[in-house]
Amino acid sequence: MTEKDAIHTLTGRALEELTLEAVLKGEVTAEDFRISAETLRQQADDAEAAGYHQFAGNLRRAAELTGISNEEVLAIYTALRPGRTSYTTLTALADRLEHELAAPLTAGLVREAAETYRARGLVI
Repeated sequence: MTEKDAIHTLTGRALEELTLEAVLKGEVTAEDFRISAETLRQQADDAEAAGYHQFAGNLRRAAELTGISNEEVLAIYTALRPGRTSYTTLTALADRLEHELAAPLTAGLVREAAETYRARGLVI
């Protein structure tokens, strides 16, 4: 099995199934083009091995977010904009990410942002 053969979308489609012809025939949908957590974790491992540690961390957080709805991800993004929310709200969001949404790495990022924003006066 080649590395290309191991890549699958969130819906389980193989990379070679994602063709313009399949789109035009209605055989694949936009959902079929979403990346899987497994693929992101594989990419993170490759980035880590190449010495790109920060990028690997970003990919691992992205892998966690594949299990969260687009609406929820947008809400997290909005909450992380400086001056948009309170320290308490950010720490509650971090707790929810860790304990309810199985996203401990993302929770850590949100906690770090909450502390930094508080120290710099960027929370309301």
